[in-house]
Amino acid sequence: MSEGNQQELSLQLLKSGDRAEIARLVDRHSTNIYRVALKMLANSQDAEDVLQNTFLKAIQALPRFEGRSSLSTWLYRIAVNEALTTIRRRKPEIQLASKVDDDEDNELLLTQFSDWCCIPESELMSSEAQNHLDKAIQQLSEKLRVVFILRDIEKLSVRETSETLNLTESTVKTRLLRARLRLREELSAYYGERLEKEKI
Repeated sequence: MSEGNQQELSLQLLKSGDRAEIARLVDRHSTNIYRVALKMLANSQDAEDVLQNTFLKAIQALPRFEGRSSLSTWLYRIAVNEALTTIRRRKPEIQLASKVDDDEDNELLLTQFSDWCCIPESELMSSEAQNHLDKAIQQLSEKLRVVFILRDIEKLSVRETSETLNLTESTVKTRLLRARLRLREELSAYYGERLEKEKI
């Protein structure tokens, strides 16, 4: 059976409520969905709630799923919406798909870039450095954070990210660039301090 036919059969089984196929769906995508939620929310309990709600809503909506996007993209979309709902409870003013990338995104005055060439790879990959990166990701605005997570952490394509977030591909590219620049500036400050300590 070809891959396309297998996917079609899998979708038919899912829509019919086949428990084994639903279990396979959950098993296949749980790790990625949880990771996205955790990166967006920085709270394991909230991420678990998003994971649970994502699959509950997906299972309820499966009979209406038309297959215009892949199942994984569709699940990401549900998970992102669930995570954003959680964020909006904290900050009701959040708008992900604003028509204009507001002024906060226009002040990309990057104050410092450190040369990382002299930092050992073990230092770049250390748990302390990873924790600093995670904190820097949390400091991004929600609309930049979610694009960065989907593209650079989950490795979705630009098209898949745009479908997931209901944004144009050019908006995805712009926000990804802004997220990367902001994280680079933040990490440059961090590694700049580390390099200065090494000189002492």
